[in-house]
Amino acid sequence: MSMPRILTATSIGLALILALAGCASTPAASPTEDSTASDDYYPVTVTDLAGNEVTIESAESVAITDNRFFQLAADWDLPVTVAPRDLFSPNNPLKEDSDILNIGTHGEPDFEQIVAADPDLVINGYRFSSEENAQGVQDAAPDAAFIDMTGPVDQSADEYVVESITLLGEVFDRKEEADALIEEFHSSVDAAKNAYDPAKTVMGLVTSGGEINYSNPTDGRGASIFFSLLDLTPALDAAGSTDHTGDSVSLEALAQANADYFLVLDRDAAVSEVGQTVVPALELITGSAALANVPAVQNEAISVMPADYYLTEDVFAYIAVLDGLTELFSSK
Repeated sequence: MSMPRILTATSIGLALILALAGCASTPAASPTEDSTASDDYYPVTVTDLAGNEVTIESAESVAITDNRFFQLAADWDLPVTVAPRDLFSPNNPLKEDSDILNIGTHGEPDFEQIVAADPDLVINGYRFSSEENAQGVQDAAPDAAFIDMTGPVDQSADEYVVESITLLGEVFDRKEEADALIEEFHSSVDAAKNAYDPAKTVMGLVTSGGEINYSNPTDGRGASIFFSLLDLTPALDAAGSTDHTGDSVSLEALAQANADYFLVLDRDAAVSEVGQTVVPALELITGSAALANVPAVQNEAISVMPADYYLTEDVFAYIAVLDGLTELFSSK
């Protein structure tokens, strides 16, 4: 008996990935081109996402800590001199760039690397948004313009994408590129909405440590963003948390919800160490006896987010998931 064909956000086809790279990315500048904002663009004053008015005198040396904009930094060829490269996706060309000083991770940041880089601009947020880390970054670069990418707690994913990308377009004089990326994002949202039948139910899952956990539709890690963007109908609307490994709900309870679709964040795929053996999300789910009779499994209606989603969680990852869901909703 042949194995069922499961649709994933990464297996929709290399063509999709290449298309995203071609549409969403700004071509890299040649060594003779100045791909950053011209000197006469600065000083420029912007309002960051925390509501602070910030004047940027120059952006010749940039520190970036918010993982949601690492790929944007690569695509826009920004002059990044220091960043937590341990948090970069292995697919990001800047990950192995030894010219970028490495802060490490948000768990044990090496702020001395920021001191050494002496940036004139800092883009800070997400994993570095805690009071301790944000203060550490500011203390390490006291003379740098500090852009806080932390939006209001009640801000929707759609609002955040638009405001954050628009802001960075203003910061780096990349307004046309920012507008084009936002337009692509909205086109992907619209396509997925049009393909989705709200009579069909969706459940978010997180696989971590070889376990299948629940991601609640309100603020669960991974899937909840897409419940919000697409107004998906939850198969199970149990209370949950924002925990990065999902919430422990019995497989029997998950099965009883009879989800038509599973949307899965494979955390193990992103954080496993070299040489470590991990069971892929699809194998865990399709191999679970408890979930065998769930419509999502029986109908091969499982979408797994890109392997690096847990590391990126950016607009490019959103577009990849949305386009994968459009394909899945259209075919099932």
